[in-house]
This record gives sequence, structure tokens and C-alpha cells, in this order.
Amino acid sequence: MSFANIYLDSVKKRFITHRQLGEKTLERLNEAQLNWQPDDGSNSIYLIIKHISGNMLSRWTDFLTSDGEKPWRNRDTEFENSQASKETVLELWNKGWDCMMGTLDSLQEADLEKTVNIRTEPHAVVDAINRQLAHIPYHVGQIVYIGKMLLQEHWESLSIPKGKSDDFNKHMSGRK
Repeated sequence: MSFANIYLDSVKKRFITHRQLGEKTLERLNEAQLNWQPDDGSNSIYLIIKHISGNMLSRWTDFLTSDGEKPWRNRDTEFENSQASKETVLELWNKGWDCMMGTLDSLQEADLEKTVNIRTEPHAVVDAINRQLAHIPYHVGQIVYIGKMLLQEHWESLSIPKGKSDDFNKHMSGRK
């Protein structure tokens, strides 16, 4: 397997992991919690999802052939205070992720040597991918953190629970 294919497989695995973390959080929350904001200057989970969905759709639609900031995207409206049903939140979430993952699945080794533009700024395809690999998990972390704040003592860890690292390491070493 070429390095390019190893890289693309690794990127897809990292994105899938973050998608799953977000989805596990969204499953646990009700509509009111998805729309909760601590104050007007903060974003609800819905607004974060509206933003990352808009970002993913803009960046990954016609990824190799058009600027990543599409004329139809209005980033500022993604942060306007509004409410949405849980169904709408999940639809936005899936629409963005499906677009991004579909494009990643379509990339070929030679595509990694190309250049794409984001807001007219040239980026190597690898850099554009890495930019998303930094941006999307940043926001997924916000979603998980808000979910944890809302659920408090009812939160169940999405990774290794506090105080359970040794148990996890023993389990992993026994899987050989």
C-alpha cells in the first residue's frame, strides 16, 4: 500500500472516530439540550453543528475543482441564534459528514499532489485535509464538552473513564 493510501485511510479513521464521539453525545441529548446556550455570546450544539455542516458542505462539494468557500455559503448565519428540532440537527450533522466522507472516499493517490483553494488561498490537498482534521475535531470536542456539562452525573465516558486507565491498558495488552 502506498503512503498516500495509508494517509487517506488514517484520515478517514480519525474522522470516523470523531463522528462517532459526536453521535454518541447527540444520542444522549434531547431537543432542549441541543439548543441550550449558557448565554447569547455562546453557541449551542445546534449552532456548532450548523457551522460544521456548512463548513463541510462548502469545503468538500466539488473539492478538487472549486474554491472551498462557496458563494452560496453564508458563514455568519450559521451562528445566528435559532432553534431546531433534534431531527433537523441530526439531518445537518449527517449531511455534512456524508459529503466530506464521500469526497474523501473518492480521492485517488494522484489527487494528494494537487492544489485546491480555500477563500482564494492555495492549499496542497494534504494541507486542506489536515486543516479539516484540525477544525472538525475541535468542534466535536465542544459538542462533547457541552453534552457532558448538561448531563453532569448522568454522563457516561466516551473513552477511558477517570481512574480506569490501568484496567484499560491491561485489557488492551490481553488482546494480542
